[in-house]
Amino acid sequence: MTALTQNRNTPYRENISRSHPMAAGAVVYAGGIVAMAVTGFAAAAGPGNGLVAVGVATHFEDNKTGDNGDQHVEVKRGCFAFTGATGEDAIGPGDVGFFCFMVDDQTVAKTDGEGTRSVAGVIDGVDDFGVWVRIDPTNGPVASA
Repeated sequence: MTALTQNRNTPYRENISRSHPMAAGAVVYAGGIVAMAVTGFAAAAGPGNGLVAVGVATHFEDNKTGDNGDQHVEVKRGCFAFTGATGEDAIGPGDVGFFCFMVDDQTVAKTDGEGTRSVAGVIDGVDDFGVWVRIDPTNGPVASA
């Protein structure tokens, strides 16, 4: 293998979506961060260790009365704007490129809350829309966190 010596037409994917089986009793709302536990079942993101942000829900899904896997939620991976935490956990422009952590299904924080939060993704920007977070469970933040 050698380094490039000319331009390359590199293949890419956009708007990658996946379907995940939901945890018993879970409810997710369209536009909210969806996280998967080590059990392999997805639910709305929240505090906790060992969760993997798998994307943003494309629609409302209710599995309140179902067992694990009775319902599935469709998620998209990519870069999304969320509400940033305030105070010491506020995220600013200097945090771009670093991990942020799930507070709930619409809020991200700068720190892991002393080990009580899982990685949401990589901070991609901060503007009037909020904190832009790249959510992609295949990009390695869980292994690196």
